Amino acid sequence: MQNNITFSDVTLHSSNLALVNSTKNILNITYPIILTLLAQNIINVTDTAFLGRVSEVALGASAIAGVFYFAIYMVGFGFSQGAQILIGRRNGEANYKQIGPIFNNSLIFNGTFALFLFVVSALGIPHLMKLLVSSDQIYAATIEYLDWRIYGYFFIFLNVVFRSFYVGITDTRILTTSAIITALTNIIFDYLLIFGMFGFPELGIAGAAIASVIAEAATLGYLILHTFIYTDMKKYGLFSSLRVDFKTIGQILNLSIFIMFQFLISISTWFLFFIFIERMGERPLAVTNIGRSMYILLMIPASALSTTAGTLVSNMIGSGLKEEVMSTVNKIIRIAILFVAPLIIFTFAFPELFAHIYTDDESLVLASVPVIRVVSIAVIFYAVANVVVNAVSGTGSAKTAFYIEMVTLIFYISYVYFTAILYPQSVAIVWFSEFIYWSFIGGLGYWFLQKGKWHENRI
Repeated sequence: MQNNITFSDVTLHSSNLALVNSTKNILNITYPIILTLLAQNIINVTDTAFLGRVSEVALGASAIAGVFYFAIYMVGFGFSQGAQILIGRRNGEANYKQIGPIFNNSLIFNGTFALFLFVVSALGIPHLMKLLVSSDQIYAATIEYLDWRIYGYFFIFLNVVFRSFYVGITDTRILTTSAIITALTNIIFDYLLIFGMFGFPELGIAGAAIASVIAEAATLGYLILHTFIYTDMKKYGLFSSLRVDFKTIGQILNLSIFIMFQFLISISTWFLFFIFIERMGERPLAVTNIGRSMYILLMIPASALSTTAGTLVSNMIGSGLKEEVMSTVNKIIRIAILFVAPLIIFTFAFPELFAHIYTDDESLVLASVPVIRVVSIAVIFYAVANVVVNAVSGTGSAKTAFYIEMVTLIFYISYVYFTAILYPQSVAIVWFSEFIYWSFIGGLGYWFLQKGKWHENRI
């Protein structure tokens, strides 16, 4: 029987292997994901840019609070990645009716998980931050932000389930509109609530948090409406039953549990990175937040391509095209390098131009220049390594990806602790930890794809 894979509105058959990993089809899947990530990061850039004009304390606190929120979010995102891999595999097998139970139970699990994490965060965040943050001003601003930001769990945890469905079936066009809604809503409410424009209260850092929550809620509303109006829910069995199926949840968790732990530990380690920087002072923390914002922005094309790599690998294996996996991964790596190279050159050459997005303080701009240049170069390492690690997860080898992450983080956190706490260096030197992280994780992941036993995985 002939297998087929559906990429957006193009149906590809296993008899035409050249089309499966063609550059055109890779880009067709990727560009809406780029727009989605761009929208998510417009939230990050907008918050950072506006808060940079409030105070250095607000700018620094938003770094710690933002990364903390991101770490919790990545747990829900990790579960959705397991669902995405399964949906991609069923889509590749043309077992469309089996997609619905995966989607439905993912909504139930992530919605319940969001409620649990909200309660834990509301009770535990003040105690945790008091223990970790040394500056009273940074502590107060961090709590002010997170008191509002944690309401976003209820929306973002469901958003990622819809995202996993559309990416899994490779119909990513909906993500374009959702990206625009997220970005515009956040920019408008950031302006209104941070600075108190047009009769709205001037809330500063709390306004940034509320604006982000409103943007995530608006995006969820759009995704639900679009799904009910335009998606063939009968074909996929969406919302056919919202009863809990522990077998299906267990199947998703079997894939995603290691991804969830991997993301949580990885981002938590990055959170520690900011905690270490905070102990160097408020100025180094503000500089680091500018560097973080630029770094995440530059990551967008490679991040989108890495998502494409994961879903293509899963779809191809489901269609019996395992022999095409490595050539597809290599092609996506080349595309990722081509995408990020011009951005890296431009950012490295004109760091002051980008620093001025975030602050008008000339001394802060000059202090940010070395960090922006370091993160610019680090993006090329990220571009290669993240495609590789997503391809590893796409094979169903989430446990292997988790072990690779653990080995890498030992070297990463040791370097950060040594350069930030034990023998303090400049902020730019501490940021060289990114080269260590992505070199290890990319090298080990690529070795596994070439030599590992992922061909034998059954999910």
